[in-house]
Amino acid sequence: MDDITAKKLVFAMLDADGDGVISTEEYAARAERVARATGRSMDDPLVVAARASGQQAWAAMDADGDGGVTFEEYAAWAGAEAFDTVCRPVLGALFDLADTDEDGALNLPEFTTLRTALGNPVGNIESAFAALDTDGDGRISRDDYLASIRAHVAEGSSPVGAALYRIETAGAAAGR
Repeated sequence: MDDITAKKLVFAMLDADGDGVISTEEYAARAERVARATGRSMDDPLVVAARASGQQAWAAMDADGDGGVTFEEYAAWAGAEAFDTVCRPVLGALFDLADTDEDGALNLPEFTTLRTALGNPVGNIESAFAALDTDGDGRISRDDYLASIRAHVAEGSSPVGAALYRIETAGAAAGR
């Protein structure tokens, strides 16, 4: 898949209500959904860190400061540099929230909790996990997880992206 299609798929996931604009509320809700899904309270230090990282990412993504991000804004912003400087800390913080046994890796139940809380279709999650678990040990490291998302957003190619956004998912999101 090309990088524009990859960005459309991520944008569609972030635009939870499907109105063509990611709102501040939609973006902030990601950390709250993961916190709830993992049973963490909103004052848990990991939740506080995830929310703070999300606020920093939002400020960078919403370049015109109008409280909404269109696909055009998102596509212009998203890429390798934005991932490395802004997205990596946010996604790393969300990973840490889901890593409930705090072993630095996600097992299938933790990965499932994270990705469903972020809005991925449940039916795609097991194949995404298998694609990332290249050594078959039943765990995905933080670095491998983040590298795969970076490859999806910046290059349009990654095992997790291909699995999470199968053709049937891609067709619906690409039309937005």
